[in-house]
Amino acid sequence: MFRIGDFAVYPAQGVGLIEGIETKEIAGNEQTFFIIRILETDIIIMVPTNNVEKVGLRPLISGKAAQTVFKVLKDRKAFPSNDHQTWNRRYREYMERIKTGSIMEVASVLRDLYLLKGDKDLSFGERKMMDTARNLLVKELSHVMDVSESEIHRKIEVIFKDRISA
Repeated sequence: MFRIGDFAVYPAQGVGLIEGIETKEIAGNEQTFFIIRILETDIIIMVPTNNVEKVGLRPLISGKAAQTVFKVLKDRKAFPSNDHQTWNRRYREYMERIKTGSIMEVASVLRDLYLLKGDKDLSFGERKMMDTARNLLVKELSHVMDVSESEIHRKIEVIFKDRISA
């Protein structure tokens, strides 16, 4: 599955480095854990090896999937008409999508928030959510595409240049 030195994505936290695999005794039972350091925050997370799927830990996407992420960001037809919802209802919906760990869901949240921003002011929570989605995408895409984070930021800004307020 994962080995020490592999990169993995932990939902809503982002790209992490598998720094170790440890066995610990908990309540009389031995359990093996992946020790993951999240790159963005330096937080250490211990994920039981038998719980990987349940928590949504996954490998980095492929280069081909990275190109699909950019297609999702550019897709204006998929923009939902949820702008009539209250900001906190949209926020909860977006957070659930981010928590799935799917980079395509994260990309769709970022796209939806950028497009919504062009139509109305985002709430503080929505602005923070937009930053979170963007940071999650930037970290993973920069690793997968082997380019700087600033280059990924630039690519995203170009996609939404008509929607970014000056």
